[in-house]
Amino acid sequence: MHLSSRTDIEAPIDFVYAALTDFEGWERAAMRRGAEVTRTDKLRAMGIGMSWKVRFQFRGKERVVDIRLLGLEPDAKLSFTGKGKLLEGDLSIELLSLSPKRTRIVVHLAVRPLTLGARLLLQSAKLARARLQSRFNKRLRQLSTDIEQRFVASRKR
Repeated sequence: MHLSSRTDIEAPIDFVYAALTDFEGWERAAMRRGAEVTRTDKLRAMGIGMSWKVRFQFRGKERVVDIRLLGLEPDAKLSFTGKGKLLEGDLSIELLSLSPKRTRIVVHLAVRPLTLGARLLLQSAKLARARLQSRFNKRLRQLSTDIEQRFVASRKR
């Protein structure tokens, strides 16, 4: 199953890229929402190969996902892969500078089943594709609004 979305952010591309690559900030945000995040790589600096184990509750069950950073092109692209018991997927985030203070973000998500049960789960998700796409778009708009607000706040200092 594939989902993709795009939105424009009123902030320079380098600021947007810095916000997206603030991995410690993302870890803290996940923990505030109840997830347990553990860094599983030995890298000292940000780079390809960074990985995390994320434990969280979803629909009454504990889920565990291993996430790995596959690609990192400064001010251009981020690529991740994730794998759990039932599903695996790839996430690609592309950035495009529209003007000095405007950036377009394009996100692609591909999810694949690993078991027969997961195949049935994805099949039912495909039936609700419009609702899932709408929620995906909404989350991306929320992220862009958050980044815009951080940019405005950083300019006031």
